[in-house]
Amino acid sequence: MKIDQRLGIGTSGGTLLSILGQLGLHDVLKTALLAAIGAVVSFAVTLLLQRWRRR
Repeated sequence: MKIDQRLGIGTSGGTLLSILGQLGLHDVLKTALLAAIGAVVSFAVTLLLQRWRRR
């Protein structure tokens, strides 16, 4: 590996680990729940628009 790649990997890993240390379980669960709700709503709207377009 080149030195630049190792530096980038080390910096990225350190940044991710520092962010993970500040996030609580509650925040992660809230984000996952909101993402799931958004996906379901997006899917439902897509289906409704497809049915509406066919008519």
